[in-house]
Amino acid sequence: MATADWIRVVEEAAELGVLQFHLSGGEPLIRKDLEAIVTAARRQGLYTNLITSGIPLSAERMHGLAEAGLNSVQISIQDSDDRSMKEVVGMSALSAKISACTYVNQCQLPLSINIVLHRHNIARFEELVLLAVNTGATRIELAHVQFYGWAFRNRNYLMPTAEQVNQVRTGVARLRQQHPHVEIILVISDYFEEFPKPCMGGWGQRHITIDPTGVALPCPAARLIDTLSFPSVNQLSLRDIWFESTAFHAFRGKAWMLDPCRSCARQDIDHGGCRCQAFMYTGEARSTDPVCKFSGKRKDIDQFQLLKEDEPVALRTLTHQVGDAR
Repeated sequence: MATADWIRVVEEAAELGVLQFHLSGGEPLIRKDLEAIVTAARRQGLYTNLITSGIPLSAERMHGLAEAGLNSVQISIQDSDDRSMKEVVGMSALSAKISACTYVNQCQLPLSINIVLHRHNIARFEELVLLAVNTGATRIELAHVQFYGWAFRNRNYLMPTAEQVNQVRTGVARLRQQHPHVEIILVISDYFEEFPKPCMGGWGQRHITIDPTGVALPCPAARLIDTLSFPSVNQLSLRDIWFESTAFHAFRGKAWMLDPCRSCARQDIDHGGCRCQAFMYTGEARSTDPVCKFSGKRKDIDQFQLLKEDEPVALRTLTHQVGDAR
């Protein structure tokens, strides 16, 4: 979308009651007008957060974004070993990411580090946390890979073992004690939980994602549900999309639920789980999230936890499949 269109969307978002504006991707720094968009968001009183790989970030660009009113920055780090990171990112990127962290600190903005854990870096999770602490980050998010898109197709390559996941659970508790000044968040893959997460706080209840072409989505992965038609901010106002569009109403409330969700005591806790995950497994987005222990598909989830750590892994096949490693 053009700069003017993004500024209009920002203004409509503020009128709708939106409080936070997250600039993500892909790589948002590719846009040369990012400073103008940040300025518009801050003018509307929105908290602005840049979510970036950090690779294209220069000291000058960071200073310009801070001057525009950016509130905080999140940078992704894929591994503490540059050779291993190169397998995922496609280039030697660790030094560029560390430099980007320095630029954020120079502008005295809050820095968050996001680390996606998978089979090939999970053994180094403590080393990764120490690396993130040394960048000056005040918030570290250890997020196990969630299996959507290419990650779903490559579960055999990316799935950690249950033992590895439990080691991270125990290790994070210890790391929190060692680094009390840093917020360390752990997000476990749904595959290793009994119940699904309350996806995005409930479908169409708290979040709006606008993609680069202007399509509005209840969550970043919603396009997986190809039985829905999603509206565009190029045709409708954000208010009309939020209150009137069929796609945003599709899974609000409880009327859409099938059993066992319809009669489950957890329906107000997890809102039936992830609609995209349900659709991927069953072809019916109203189905129970397959990770739920009450789902008839849970046995299909469990089989992937039986993978052995020492199985042959062709990680190089992932280079062009994983896409944005964040």
